[in-house]
Amino acid sequence: MSLYNQRGVSAQKEEVHQAIRHLDQGLYPHAFCKLYPDYLGSDDGYVNVTHADGAGTKSILAYLYWKETGDLSVWKGIAQDAIVMNLDDLLCVGICDNILFSSTVDRNKTLIPGEVLEQIIQGSAELFDQLRESGVNIHYLGGETADVGDVVRTIAVNGTMTARWPKDKVVTNEKIRPGDVIVGLAGFGQAAYESSYNSGLGSNGLTSARHDVLSKFYAQQYPESYEPRLPEEVVYIGRHRLTDAVTLPTGETTSMGRLLLSPTRTFAPVLKEILTTRFDAVHGLVHCSGGGQTKCLKYLPGAMRVVKDNLFQPPVIFDLIQEASGSDAREMYQVFNMGTRLEIYTTLADAEELIRTANRYGVEARVIGRVEEAPEKQLEIVLPGETLRF
Repeated sequence: MSLYNQRGVSAQKEEVHQAIRHLDQGLYPHAFCKLYPDYLGSDDGYVNVTHADGAGTKSILAYLYWKETGDLSVWKGIAQDAIVMNLDDLLCVGICDNILFSSTVDRNKTLIPGEVLEQIIQGSAELFDQLRESGVNIHYLGGETADVGDVVRTIAVNGTMTARWPKDKVVTNEKIRPGDVIVGLAGFGQAAYESSYNSGLGSNGLTSARHDVLSKFYAQQYPESYEPRLPEEVVYIGRHRLTDAVTLPTGETTSMGRLLLSPTRTFAPVLKEILTTRFDAVHGLVHCSGGGQTKCLKYLPGAMRVVKDNLFQPPVIFDLIQEASGSDAREMYQVFNMGTRLEIYTTLADAEELIRTANRYGVEARVIGRVEEAPEKQLEIVLPGETLRF
């Protein structure tokens, strides 16, 4: 049994998928988000979507960092995580404008004061202002903030996005076919619209990252930060403190906490341009969130093989996590995005222009693989000296 499962979480969400197996799959079962008829406007030419997601257990890392350093600003990053995990999922069905957002924050009031809530709300508003400059308009409709200390140990930051969108501008993934190539967008580095280096970790796999990298100090000092019934051998088994210095590829120095808490990069500015000017070039979109590099298998429209043989070299944060956990490559690529967080399925002829578009925004992009004919859905991840098959 993997450490990830022993900690009470699942990269593949098997039980969740089992529980919802009888629900309506929407108009396009292979689309990244469920799309429904236009209940809001009763127009056959439109679809509706309501999507929910959040920052997950990354909020616990923010809690630890704030308690250890007194730095409240990390909560703005958690606000961004909750928004981007919704927004970049919607981008994968082609929705890139005129979106409604409602936040849901559940807190333990005895541990999370009002000043933390202020940072989350302010961080949300600041991100919406920034996105508006790229033509991505998100309307902040408030939401629910509940004091539920009997339910949550610290704080949970989530949100819901709703949109009404033209049906002829929807990406359903049904156009993905053998012969396509995959343009991968990197989640690490520093995009033109980011103010600092981004580790690329995103908002998935943070339970594993937190316990694998951080030391027992946090179990002793902050018992509220983990489930007390977990076996001691899987709780904070690393050697690092959040304040430990880490050298970046640029030669600059940052802290372990800042790496783990890098706000999830949104690809909205890049995809806004691509979806507006090159919509027909996009055969499919996959956000490599929960499930990491295996996420694509769920959204293939038929029997075919995805071969990823040119993924980005994983950035330093994933090396640190793997070193601390002792996880093999198979588990790492199932849990984490490993630096490549968004996939665009397209033709070889269109790939170069999509790459140039991403590069103009300071986002690294390249052809990371291809789609081949196969008797069933298959995935191959080709690494130096090893090929992972799923």
